[in-house]
Amino acid sequence: MFDTLSRDGRWGLALVCACYLMVVYITSRGLIAAPRYRLLQGRIRDCRARASVLAATGEDDQSRVAALTAVHSRLNDLEKGSMVVWRLLPNAGVIAIPLSKLASAWRVLHGAERELLRLESAEETAARTMGLRLRLAGSPLPGDPELAGELSAADAAGPGARAQLIAVTEYLHDREDTDAEQEYEQQRMALWLTMTGLGAVLVVGIVFDHRLTMLMGALGGFLSPLIGVMRSQRPASWGVMVLAPVGGALAAAGGLLLVRMLADPELNLLGEVFLVNSWDAPERPIALALALLFGFSGTLFSRLALTATGQLEQGHAAVRARGAAGQPL
Repeated sequence: MFDTLSRDGRWGLALVCACYLMVVYITSRGLIAAPRYRLLQGRIRDCRARASVLAATGEDDQSRVAALTAVHSRLNDLEKGSMVVWRLLPNAGVIAIPLSKLASAWRVLHGAERELLRLESAEETAARTMGLRLRLAGSPLPGDPELAGELSAADAAGPGARAQLIAVTEYLHDREDTDAEQEYEQQRMALWLTMTGLGAVLVVGIVFDHRLTMLMGALGGFLSPLIGVMRSQRPASWGVMVLAPVGGALAAAGGLLLVRMLADPELNLLGEVFLVNSWDAPERPIALALALLFGFSGTLFSRLALTATGQLEQGHAAVRARGAAGQPL
């Protein structure tokens, strides 16, 4: 099998694309969704413990019992996985975590936690208000220090303290859920763009016989965010890390084609060196180096594309001027 893949580069390129797509899919579920799901399970257990304590220490009020029963029912739905989120199956691993249902599960859990805030004692409400105020005061996000000031201005034992705590908690929960849903949407878009881009890589690499070009472009696309992370010591977004090799592979092929166009004798903008070391000879060292540079630098590809566009616009304007003057085209 290895000899077959070595002799026929088309199957090797297809195997590389399939393996990369599998790695991307498992990464999105295993490194992003799985930790979030484990955190969800821990919060569910904490919420259930709070509900059990409230049921054992509170009065036998009918409305209170009904609220605790509803909370236990929602927590049961989250743990069983029949209504909100799939449960991790022993034979499925991390692939059994859909991002959309995970976001829905967090909204349900946050609603249950706010419902428990309505049933807690005044002393517990004051303690939670103080902890939330300290967390907001040290938050770098805009608006959080102002919320901390409003909580500190309120009387922790007053009748409006519980309502204010629930309102601020609901605002923070909604912000957290919205950010998570936007992140999951970006992950789905990145996954879709990756699948589409890999299909284009297969078509260009196999039909036009530019497999080495794709490989060098993908290598440059991988090195670009890697070097950026090493220099800045800051994490890059998941979408950028995933799409960079795919975009680099496509930019390498497109860049070599643009170089061939601008080096054509009729334009002669880049010279003969690039004419014989671009699209028509992708296996030469200079062409491979160009492919690596195009994959590494999206700015280089953009500038070259703008240059080619300018040349086309100038040619089109000249044709229109000759036509308006009555000259033969």
